[in-house]
Amino acid sequence: MGSGHNFSYLATMFSRLFGRRKKEDSQYDNLPVPETANWGVLGADMHSHFLPGIDDGSKSLEESIVLLRTMADMGYSTIITTPHVMIDYYPNTTKTITDALHTVQAAIKEQNINIQLRAAAEYYIDDYFTQLLENEPLLTIHKNEVLVEFSMMFEPPMLATTLFNMQTAGYKPIIAHPERYVFFHRDLSKYQELKDRGCLLQMNMLSIAGYYGQNIKMVAEQLLSKGMYDYCGSDAHHEKHLAVLNAMGRSRDYHKITGYPFLNSRLSV
Repeated sequence: MGSGHNFSYLATMFSRLFGRRKKEDSQYDNLPVPETANWGVLGADMHSHFLPGIDDGSKSLEESIVLLRTMADMGYSTIITTPHVMIDYYPNTTKTITDALHTVQAAIKEQNINIQLRAAAEYYIDDYFTQLLENEPLLTIHKNEVLVEFSMMFEPPMLATTLFNMQTAGYKPIIAHPERYVFFHRDLSKYQELKDRGCLLQMNMLSIAGYYGQNIKMVAEQLLSKGMYDYCGSDAHHEKHLAVLNAMGRSRDYHKITGYPFLNSRLSV
């Protein structure tokens, strides 16, 4: 199916599930447009890849410093960075994450960067994650909340069971970037099912910006308009991502985010 047909299909499905959309972005027409984004209203970012050399994010301590300085300049006061834990590609452990965190914390203190840095993880749901869940404590975003992701193309057969087992173990799943799981786009009730199961949903800011394409942007906008998101995160890996976030200050996407009651502020220290 071509991208144009895909977009039309999504529009039809959202109309059926959520009802007719209001005039596009009309509530933002008369709001001022800043030259650069100030994300201070969020307080905290809770999804990023700023620890050097342990996943597909920052490649060096020097790069981590640049990224964190830029985040501070954009108004963030707290960063909870979340390296991938994915056994086949990024076999991180609590120790590898904590060691890298301490190195970067020392560096930002030396550089006088006014930002608080903590670390959790973005866990990939697979058989290895099931073993982790059974055998050791998980790194949390807030209290018992754990950030998880899974294949963006195919729903893992163990997804429902794993989410249930997480809750049985005392954790509350935060589903990273649900708008990016393309298999949900054909059955939009899946998003409500996740909420009904007690999961929290985390929007990628880059999704609203259109970074991943128009279909994903459309899904993110609709979930946001219906109040289904709980957190938003940059999911920033490198300077290009931060440049997109900064440029969002010149678009109506900026007001969509700053005017939404995300839970990020409760993460600030």
